[in-house]
Amino acid sequence: MDQADDTALFRPDAWFRTGRGPRYEQLYRHLASAISSGDLQPETQLPPERDLAEIAEVSRVTVRKAVAQLVEDGVLEQRRGAGTFVRSARPKMEHSLSALLSFTEYMRQRGKTSTSRILRRGVFLPNPDEQVALGLPGGAEVSRVDRLRSADGMAMALEWSSLPTDILPQPEAVETSLYDILRAMGTAPSRAVQRITAVNLTGPDARLLNLPDGAAVLRIDRTAYLPSGRPIEYTRGLYRSDIYDFIAELRLDQKP
Repeated sequence: MDQADDTALFRPDAWFRTGRGPRYEQLYRHLASAISSGDLQPETQLPPERDLAEIAEVSRVTVRKAVAQLVEDGVLEQRRGAGTFVRSARPKMEHSLSALLSFTEYMRQRGKTSTSRILRRGVFLPNPDEQVALGLPGGAEVSRVDRLRSADGMAMALEWSSLPTDILPQPEAVETSLYDILRAMGTAPSRAVQRITAVNLTGPDARLLNLPDGAAVLRIDRTAYLPSGRPIEYTRGLYRSDIYDFIAELRLDQKP
């Protein structure tokens, strides 16, 4: 459990940039990136608050706010009488690709409380991707719900969902679970096709997920269908790859 003694990692020229946001946010993102990249290894002890503030050339309040956010994120832990340490890597959550579950249902199964921060919702003209995925005729509109998804207070995913307006006529009704609303209306999908790619976060998305710019995440594009075969949901999601493992079960095709 070596204490972090590379002061260069904490000096202002390593993390502060004019016009890039408040100092505590920049320090927070820098420390999060150092932990994610391995520059700060698990069980590494951070310098005491007073020393870190002096090295970083900021107030102790700034250090305290940045560290508190990292503790809330679960990547640092404060041990009474010992100091602040980088947490050991937490086990990832395995999400089966063979089950059509909403974020809320998935977290509910794991005993976690899910919350959503609505970023945007309303009725809009479809973009080309939405029009093709949902098979919309000319002149049709879509209901959109854009959300930041969290579990037990930790930001975990961004989801942008689009549905035909006859399937979701009132997007403002969506607060947490979209699928709970669709089930209540008898229009929940029965199957979905998902495409998974690895992407790097840009600034605004990185800030929402409390990750450094350029952090790798998993992008999932999902088109969901009614039993009749009609596509009724197109969702693009960004999921933290440090939290999620997506698992697919493969079986040998048994020919008759």
